Amino acid sequence: MRLFAEDLDCVRGGRAVFEGIAFSVGAGEALCVTGRNGAGKSSLLRQIAGLVRVAHGTIALDGGDPELSIAEQLHYLGHLDALKASLSVHENLTFWARYLGGSRDGVDAALAVLELDRLADLPAAYLSAGQRRRLSIARLLAAPRPVWLLDEPTSALDALAQARVAELMRAHLASGGMIVAAAHGPIGLEAARELRLGEAV
Repeated sequence: MRLFAEDLDCVRGGRAVFEGIAFSVGAGEALCVTGRNGAGKSSLLRQIAGLVRVAHGTIALDGGDPELSIAEQLHYLGHLDALKASLSVHENLTFWARYLGGSRDGVDAALAVLELDRLADLPAAYLSAGQRRRLSIARLLAAPRPVWLLDEPTSALDALAQARVAELMRAHLASGGMIVAAAHGPIGLEAARELRLGEAV
């Protein structure tokens, strides 16, 4: 399986964010998208996820399920945690697991891995920023998909949680998954290739 883009342009609000971007990520590989603020890191991930229109160019997933769209074969973890404050930790993750095609067993296992099982009945409104981020990351495990698009995945996490998330990312790659992550600093994927936006090539 391979995710790739060719000659990709992005236009937001009538302004060219980036032009001519190309990349290729295969099974077991990670790509770290870097660049200054406003260079288009988040926009690129949102284009891949089908949330932002592609002004020009191609995004394709070779070797995926031909019956499914690219978006149906990936997880997109953005800046916002997409949690309902009035629902419990377990209810929030159950909603996402059902929406994304996961299972009840997957929900319980994901909460345990992210050390949120003891907070399962707590309304999301009472979670800290780091706990909210870990609950969002739990979606990746509750409904497995081969491609992970991660926008600043370790933001708001303490050192121990960052290390745990890095382990999860490495395990995903070891199982043949792919990761495209936008980041301003190290996220624990030393072997990842870099795509730097906002600089002449």
